[in-house]
Amino acid sequence: MTKTVLIIDDVPANVGVLLDVLAAAGFEVAVAESGQSALEQLAWLKPDIILLDVLMPGLDGFETCRRLKAREATADVPVLFMTALTEVVDKVKGFAAGAVDYLAKPLHPEEVLARVNAHLKIREQQQLLEQRADELDREVQRRVLAEREVQRVLERGLIVIGAKDEILFASDRARTLLTRHFPGVTGSRVVLALLTGELPAGLKLSAPADRTTRPLVVHLDEVPRAASPAQLAPLGLTPRETEILFWVAQGKTNAEIGTILGAAPATVKKHVENLLPKLGVETRLAAALRATELLSGGAAG
Repeated sequence: MTKTVLIIDDVPANVGVLLDVLAAAGFEVAVAESGQSALEQLAWLKPDIILLDVLMPGLDGFETCRRLKAREATADVPVLFMTALTEVVDKVKGFAAGAVDYLAKPLHPEEVLARVNAHLKIREQQQLLEQRADELDREVQRRVLAEREVQRVLERGLIVIGAKDEILFASDRARTLLTRHFPGVTGSRVVLALLTGELPAGLKLSAPADRTTRPLVVHLDEVPRAASPAQLAPLGLTPRETEILFWVAQGKTNAEIGTILGAAPATVKKHVENLLPKLGVETRLAAALRATELLSGGAAG
């Protein structure tokens, strides 16, 4: 696939040299004569790499680069400064603005091609890593959902009623619910409530339509309260990190969370990276499980 190079330079002679070299090497080449003109072209142009002159009237190269890096569409596009400036302070200023390399003037065609090809290769590798990271992100979310389902099954309030209308078995969750909602009530009265469905407020029952069958298996649970980020407050995260962790625990990817919260996926990814050490965990899956523990506990009342 043909790569596009954007040249931003106000000196026609420099542009002419670069056009000849890059076009001969098979690149598509676009030209902007100023920083402002380049920013306007980027409304429709999607370059793969940018060659940017430092000394230009109006927006100089440093400010143009800062604005390029502030835009989501061009934040990851490599920028190579072209300059005759040789002071270290100028080079440091360029790197601080977001440039990845320098091309010293006068330009040498072999060096231009070598550096352009090198940084395009680096960008391809970065994009491949990001693609794999996104795939891993989706796989982690699938595992989060699977883990939550396993946890949900293990925590179900399972009760088995025998032929004499006695409770033959009750899971830990079921015993907790019976103790909480039927304090001091005898076993026979509890069974009667289960068979008739006349339960205390806050409980719900899942049972076969024919409740005369024995043994009878029923599932008892509390009516869940809607989960919310507020339940994660004890974790001590920032409000934004708390929101993001909440949606991570719901099995959402960075891209999906970004859509929900109106944020760039890269911003969501950075927040996730920041909150992991705060939780004392190393992986997204561990963070999601930590959040799920709180959300499940809050929902259970």
